[in-house]
Parts: sequence; C-alpha cells; structure tokens
Amino acid sequence: MTERTGLGVLRGFAAVAVAVVAVSVGSVSPAGAHTAARSTAPRCVTRQLVVWLGTNEGGGAAGSVFYRLNFTNLSGHACTLAGYPGVSAVDLGGRPLGSAAGRNPHQPLRIVTLRRAATVSAVLQVNQAVNFPTGSCHPTTAAGLRVYPPNAFTSKIVPIPFSACSRSGPVFLHIERVR
Repeated sequence: MTERTGLGVLRGFAAVAVAVVAVSVGSVSPAGAHTAARSTAPRCVTRQLVVWLGTNEGGGAAGSVFYRLNFTNLSGHACTLAGYPGVSAVDLGGRPLGSAAGRNPHQPLRIVTLRRAATVSAVLQVNQAVNFPTGSCHPTTAAGLRVYPPNAFTSKIVPIPFSACSRSGPVFLHIERVR
C-alpha cells in the first residue's frame, strides 16, 4: 500500500468514526428517559409549583392508602418534571420522622411538560404504621409530608395527619415517578 492510499484509508476510517459518534450521541436520551422529543421548557423550580395531596382520591388496600401527590405549575411559562419526588413524613416542627419514601418503579421514566396551571401527579402509598413491629417503628402521628419535586433541592410541606414510624428502618411510604 502506498503512502497516498494509506492516508486515504485513514481519512475514510476517521470519517466513519465521526459519523458513528454523531449518531450515537444523537440517540442518547437525557437522564435515561425513554425516547421522547426533548422539551425546550426549563426544569420546574419548587417555588413555581403548588404541591398538594388529592385526599379524596385515596384508596386503601391491605393496610395501605394510596394518594395522588400533585404538582401544579403556577409560573408564567411551561416547565418540565421527570423522575421521583423526594417524600418523607414530618412532625409539627417540620423534623423528619422515620425513613424517606421508597421508590416504586412501576411507571417508565419520562419527561413531563407542564403548561401554565397544569398538574401532574405521582402515586404515593402510605402504609399504616401498625403494620410494623412497635419496637422498630415506634408509631406516632405525622403532621404532614416534606416533598421535594423531582431533581429539586428545596421542598414544600404538605399538611396531612397520618400514622407514621418515628424511627428509621421500616419504609412506610412509597412513591412512583411523576406522570
């Protein structure tokens, strides 16, 4: 092979390598999201959201109650949420009670765009504290929930009294992804 032919082959390999990298990068979804069009809307910020619990929607089953944990966008523009909210029980002083909510992976991860005044929700399961051994749970009454919207570092308190474990260990709250 001549020097000129070898140079042409190298250029050909370089062109193929650049094309493969470009195609691969273009097909990667953000944060593991299922393939969906990328939203140009910014991520929702906690202060732009009203976080509330749909208490009339709670359904019970085998020592648990299910609620819709709702996020309403009150900003002047669309924004996005994706993933799990952070949820934990709190006492009247806002101090945490027991363990933070476990994650239920039943719903696929997707980016949800909230228009102005739109609401999305995540299913919250609250297990009754009496389902756990008294010694490991130490049942008490929670005053509410501390909720972090997905991928946020600031929270809001949602008032609702319920039976909770005051000790870490038993996971009595479970949350699904927003949808």
